[in-house]
Amino acid sequence: MKLQTQNKVDPAFSMASMTDLIFLLLIFFMLTSSFVTTSGIPVNLPTSKPNIIQIQKVSVTITKDLQFLVNEKKVTKATLEAELKSKLVGPKGVVLLSIDESVPTRELVFVAGIATSLKANVSIATKPK
Repeated sequence: MKLQTQNKVDPAFSMASMTDLIFLLLIFFMLTSSFVTTSGIPVNLPTSKPNIIQIQKVSVTITKDLQFLVNEKKVTKATLEAELKSKLVGPKGVVLLSIDESVPTRELVFVAGIATSLKANVSIATKPK
């Protein structure tokens, strides 16, 4: 009497899932690695002093009683433009506006207009929630 088993184990191993993992890892490493292209011709480059780029940051604060402060120095609204012009030398300046939430929007627009006319970037300070 010959007995046969109901469950036969297939000896073949499927590599499909393994190749998917390899391709995913390959794509991951290709995207995260930095590619450096070098010139094929060796050239002796000249030396120079490194350029240090300094971004000028000027803080303008407007309190709830409409007092203007430039870098913690109290100024009037009439002298604000002259003060910003003296602090921002060159086109790469940033004006950081710290304005009380009860201040009218026209004051924000006034200061931002002055900063934009001086070719400075305007950034508004907020507090995180």
